Amino acid sequence: MNDRKKLLFIMNPKSGLMQAPKYMAEIIGRFSDSGYLTQVLMTTGKGDARDFAAWYGGTVDTVVVSGGDGTLNEVIDGLISSGLRTPLGYIPAGSTNDFASSVGLPKSIPACVEKIISGTPHPVDIGSFNGRYFSYVASFGAFTSTTYSVPQNIKNILGHSAYVMAGIKELTHIKSIHARITLEKGTPDEEIHEGDYVLGGVCNSRSIGGIVNLQKLDVDMNDGLMEVLLLKMPKDLIELSDMTASILNGTFKSHQIEKYSAHNVTFELDENTHWTLDGEYEKGSGVCEIKTIESAISLIS
Repeated sequence: MNDRKKLLFIMNPKSGLMQAPKYMAEIIGRFSDSGYLTQVLMTTGKGDARDFAAWYGGTVDTVVVSGGDGTLNEVIDGLISSGLRTPLGYIPAGSTNDFASSVGLPKSIPACVEKIISGTPHPVDIGSFNGRYFSYVASFGAFTSTTYSVPQNIKNILGHSAYVMAGIKELTHIKSIHARITLEKGTPDEEIHEGDYVLGGVCNSRSIGGIVNLQKLDVDMNDGLMEVLLLKMPKDLIELSDMTASILNGTFKSHQIEKYSAHNVTFELDENTHWTLDGEYEKGSGVCEIKTIESAISLIS
């Protein structure tokens, strides 16, 4: 028993359609059969996953988290903030699971467990927003509030459709946000852009919200760069339709869309402009500094 590997399993039982708890016995059984001595901790509120990872992540050989993107965000934040590089396994159980899709994790819970058992840790870049870590996206503007404003019980019932319906509702009152953006691309040179935008996002992902597909941008999640997407305010319904179609088909060729890659990004905008980090609310600030933390975590995939 003493030579068994130690595994910390952090589960958010209320994520998504709440399917993960139904597999609990099977999950623990497979880890046990594979030589792990597993400690299970269930979250009951915001911040629990972060605390669990920070307190116990350094005492085990592997940390596994089951939940949505927000739960994963907390675990990653807890590990990095504590200076830990403990290999991390992820069993996605949320409503959209963008991060899981981006790194190619299986969609079924049993398959994810097998991937953790047989997979290899790979380095993945993580973002920092004014010192707070995020897994794959920081965004402001239209549609971003739907990720944290849709009630959890509605998410559980409707899943991804809840976000789509809330996003459509927002189309009726889109407002522009004036922003000045400074891009640092790993060289002494800086690139500055300024304009009125309906949405801005900095991400390390191949999918956002299960709707925006970035596969055609050839995103590398461990290249020390973040992808920057800026959507300019459409002048009329024709421009709005053109921009929407360009986003949905993943080409991003509309003249209303600006896309860049950068190591660090600084936004100067109204301090009342709130953000979302991996689907969680983040209070606005007049100056927002987003940095790429290279190879910050070791994700088993």
